Amino acid sequence: MAILIIEAEENRRTSMQRFLQRAGYLTDLAPSLAAATAKLAGRHYEFVLLAQTLPDGDGLTLLHEANRRGFHAASFVMLMATDAVEDRLRGFAAGAEDCLARSTTLLELERRLRSIARQRFGRPRPRISFGAGFELDLAGRRLRHGAQAVGLSRSQFDLLHHLLRHRGRPLTRKQLGAHIGKGSEGSNCIDVHIMNVRKALARFAPPDFLQTVRGIGYQVA
Repeated sequence: MAILIIEAEENRRTSMQRFLQRAGYLTDLAPSLAAATAKLAGRHYEFVLLAQTLPDGDGLTLLHEANRRGFHAASFVMLMATDAVEDRLRGFAAGAEDCLARSTTLLELERRLRSIARQRFGRPRPRISFGAGFELDLAGRRLRHGAQAVGLSRSQFDLLHHLLRHRGRPLTRKQLGAHIGKGSEGSNCIDVHIMNVRKALARFAPPDFLQTVRGIGYQVA
């Protein structure tokens, strides 16, 4: 899932980004209302983490604007300057999915995001069909082509699943490495895994949906 983090303080912004990336989220950053509006106009996000206090205004202003301009497809979580009941009520009235104190721990924040995702998007599908007859069985952690099993290692299965979760969106080698726990082994590790996934798929059908995005990484089309 993609998250836009709107936070003025650089250290807090980057620490939130690192924590959420390790949890498997895609993240973009915006230090102001103006930067956030530009990001929201150009990309879809499942979540927006919105600080109440920003250098060019109150975060609630963006929340009202989001409702007017149709950015409401994202779930907005307000990070309030205080934990006063009055402030939280203003956030909910403006359309926030949740309102948390800015002092909320990152672990608690991520658990709240997961809870909202379960309620809004439902549980992950137990099977994902893609390509020319491939099916990923999430519960059994198996890949099949028709009735035949396609042999993948644990890392290769997780890599393919992550790409399918973000189908149509390029993921960098660094993002993929972080997801499968190979972030410290260099981009070549991901290239080797992708090559082996392609070889395994090619035994059954052309893996042309698994695309290299020059200068970025890989995506499933």
